[in-house]
Amino acid sequence: MSTFLSQISGDLLAINASQRGTMVEFLGITVCAVGAGFICARMPLTERTIQPHGIMHGGAFVTLAESLGSLASALLVARTEGARVAGVEVSGSHLRAVNAGVVTGICRPLRIGRTLHVWAIDIRDADGRLCSSCRLTVSISQPGGKA
Repeated sequence: MSTFLSQISGDLLAINASQRGTMVEFLGITVCAVGAGFICARMPLTERTIQPHGIMHGGAFVTLAESLGSLASALLVARTEGARVAGVEVSGSHLRAVNAGVVTGICRPLRIGRTLHVWAIDIRDADGRLCSSCRLTVSISQPGGKA
């Protein structure tokens, strides 16, 4: 993964600005760090992210995970004109209920290939307890329509 460590970068203001008008903005997700081999974002527990019992909705966890992994892939291929990314599989195990505050997702690569990226995303509560563990596979289509 050493090539990944040097490739991923980004200006947080620009990254967050690029999410305006999307589900990421709607749910209040904010990218807070991009570093050596990871990208991190926060999402608040609000009326938009809870289920009827007042706890974080599992779909909100998965949305945070897919948003982080897709963004990480997009940052990796940003220098390749015409390359596009699309999540093709996402799964999550929800391990702890969250009923207040903010959760933080940290996305790390499991495999960075030419046409597929696989990401592990751990989501923790404000006390650092693991709440959801997710995995995302992202398809990379190269310029000229090649997968």
